[in-house]
Amino acid sequence: MYDLAIIWDWIAFAVRWLHVITAMAWIGASFYFIALDLMLKPSDALPRGAHGEEWEVHGGGFYHTVKYLVAPDRLPDHLTWHKWQSYATWLSGAALLMIVYWVGGELYLIDPSRARLELWQGIVISAASLTLGWLAYDAMCRSRLSDRPSLLMLLLFGILVAMSWGYHQVFTGRAALLHLGAFTATIMTANVFFQIMPNQRIVVADLKAGRSPDAKYGKIAKIRSMHNNYLTLPVVFLMLSNHYPLAFATENAWIIAALIFLTGVTIRHYFNTRHRTGRGPHWTWAATVVIMLVIAWLSARPGPILAEEDVALTPRQSQLASADGFEEAYLAVIGNCSMCHAREPSWEGLRWPPKGVILETRSDVARHAARIYLQAGRTHAMPPPNAFNMDEKARQQIAAWYIGARRER
Repeated sequence: MYDLAIIWDWIAFAVRWLHVITAMAWIGASFYFIALDLMLKPSDALPRGAHGEEWEVHGGGFYHTVKYLVAPDRLPDHLTWHKWQSYATWLSGAALLMIVYWVGGELYLIDPSRARLELWQGIVISAASLTLGWLAYDAMCRSRLSDRPSLLMLLLFGILVAMSWGYHQVFTGRAALLHLGAFTATIMTANVFFQIMPNQRIVVADLKAGRSPDAKYGKIAKIRSMHNNYLTLPVVFLMLSNHYPLAFATENAWIIAALIFLTGVTIRHYFNTRHRTGRGPHWTWAATVVIMLVIAWLSARPGPILAEEDVALTPRQSQLASADGFEEAYLAVIGNCSMCHAREPSWEGLRWPPKGVILETRSDVARHAARIYLQAGRTHAMPPPNAFNMDEKARQQIAAWYIGARRER
């Protein structure tokens, strides 16, 4: 029975690995085509209807790419569709969100100090926010705002700021930033699934039927692709943020998340301009550095005082806290972990507990039981061996308590 924790952790690891692999494929393909599109150059030798061409050298060979703004006169027999990368990234990310933040929601999703929610209520908010967010964004893009792309981008930024604030009112810090990333990634994948791909299919169907495709479908896809271009880098930051408490565990985390979207604009503007003209505007790097310095300053500002009293435990956590061996395991954790994993860490150089994990009270230990077991009981991952040498007996006490409690269920 106790091996379930190990199996579940490996499942989460495998899904996370899949998510990273597919995200690399999606982002890599997206960045390449954006760069290619911006580097296209006109030529007198281009076929009729072609917009531009680009010559590239890679892997010992030369590539000659020609782009048609609407469509070529003849549809080739073989046509490659770039879609699976986006779908696989979103599906694996959704699975990971369910594994970590829905199944493990009592620990990672719900923050009783922010909102008194049942786990099922948190899950409903999680799922509904992703769906409603896409519907609101899509309605904006279908409106007359599509003729004013700069205003549309500004309003999209406003929505992201509002969602960042809203998520931080109900979820834990790490869940709030992760959900903001999932919210943004849902918009990006939905752009591909509901707009870009269907419009491309219409163009292909027209060509097969001998009709001239309407240029409006390419315009729609272009706007959505531009949004995806500027949203990619902030999503990557938000997906990595749960490893850094200075990003997610401070009072100003929602402002930090909002500012990260501005760095996505400055960095992508540099590369987009460089691809198009051969030279990038260097002011964008200065702007990015300034924004990051503001973020660092915000993260270092004093945050709210964390409550020291024990919080209410769920029935499962209460069972762990009353199981045989809990007192010995608790003392082992206090003696080996709490100098770093404290509300005010005593370890020199630490301003925040690593990954926001606090292990001081009995309820703290009960809430983080599975993580303690995997990190310090089953493996020697914690504490770091070059920082503190944990006695083997203490590890055995942690493992014996957790295994015994699981067997009692």
